[in-house]
Amino acid sequence: MNQQEYEALLAALIEVIDEGVQVVGRDGRTLFYNSAMAKMEDTAREEVLGKKFSEAFSQIPVTESTLHRALMENKATQNSQQTYLNKYGKEITTVNTTLPLEVDGRVIAAVEIAKDITHFKNMSDTLLELQEESIKPAKMEHPRIRHYNFADIIGENKAFRELIHVAQKAAKTKASVFIYGETGTGKELIAQSIHYDGDRQNGPFLAQNCAALPESLLESILFGTAKGGFTGAVDRAGLFEQANGGTLLLDEISAMPYELQSKLLRVLQEDYIRRIGGTKDVPVDVRIIATVNEDPEHLIARGALRKDLYYRLSIVNLNLIPLRERKDDIPLLTERLLEKQCRRFDRRIAGISPVALAKLMAYDYPGNVRELENVIMSAVSLADENDVLNADHIHLNHRPLFRGGEDTPEAKSGETIDAFLTRLEKEAVERAMEQYKGNVSRAAESLGIKRQTLQHKLKRHGCK
Repeated sequence: MNQQEYEALLAALIEVIDEGVQVVGRDGRTLFYNSAMAKMEDTAREEVLGKKFSEAFSQIPVTESTLHRALMENKATQNSQQTYLNKYGKEITTVNTTLPLEVDGRVIAAVEIAKDITHFKNMSDTLLELQEESIKPAKMEHPRIRHYNFADIIGENKAFRELIHVAQKAAKTKASVFIYGETGTGKELIAQSIHYDGDRQNGPFLAQNCAALPESLLESILFGTAKGGFTGAVDRAGLFEQANGGTLLLDEISAMPYELQSKLLRVLQEDYIRRIGGTKDVPVDVRIIATVNEDPEHLIARGALRKDLYYRLSIVNLNLIPLRERKDDIPLLTERLLEKQCRRFDRRIAGISPVALAKLMAYDYPGNVRELENVIMSAVSLADENDVLNADHIHLNHRPLFRGGEDTPEAKSGETIDAFLTRLEKEAVERAMEQYKGNVSRAAESLGIKRQTLQHKLKRHGCK
């Protein structure tokens, strides 16, 4: 393969890459400029190819060009955020990696790979501006902003109440809290309750989903930026400064890039931050509440969560109980959620039948309380005025243990709801044990409960 064929192959490969790619030669003229880069910068390729940077991008000072730095100073730049104006005055924000290409110790070209994050940058700027507005005293009492506290938490299950008791004690301290719970178990509800029922209730409560933004933007939104720190940077306080004296909730913290987790650990240890590109250390007093929806030990094992950060955050560790392990709370939750949805939709529902409640009790709820609320919302929406919700109103997404139909169980004459549900639970346990020939582990799996929970139910119901 001759040089011309190599160049054609290279050009074809660069063209199919989703990110923008620009390659300049030693003389500063552009050798390759793919369609993705042209689209990103809203520039025709023929206006760039074969031309020097200073000609094609006269609006950008050559001293701010990472490509120029790579060529002249043999200096690589990794994941650098840049904000600049294209020739039409449109602001563009990219994350760039720029590398000098050497042959025999001599730089012969430089390549830049750029990812357009303008949309994310605009969203993060808007978020920071809104956060700044939201923590001003005049905005704190906005009638549509709901703040939750422990009085909003529903459940009388013994293990659940013990967990809430620990959370209430944590609220009276400034200790970091680590919350592990499956999707829909109410992690943010617990986090808000710790803040608004705690000693920091008069300070800001800010939340950031760590999976929602690219690494470079997440870092700047947490720590803020200093003017001149990178191309287009402005002085802006990050969430740590905005949450000073209050609480910062870091949701899905295991989605935070590993290197950024190290920077977060340093902040927690030293109680100060430094804005991106800044030189001044800023003291901060922020309580961190972190959440994950997977077992933290598994996250640590696969390298998604730093062990040292986990131990630093888990001064108070809350392991939220999935709904399938506190089914005795379903009647109370159903009652409260039914009242809530009736108010929301301005409906009058007369109640829920024992059979419908039994159907709810027999389901495993992979989406936990959030899924139960959606089921109740659907039932209220579909029921007629003054209806009593029955099994036909209850629409579940997965196969429950009890499916209704012709063999739908009925409450016996004079049988209370508690007695009716206890009888149905015993029958479900006995059926599962019979189906799996006494294998407790497999029966528990089919019922959607832990092995220990099934053993407890077998003992309580006197099953063999």
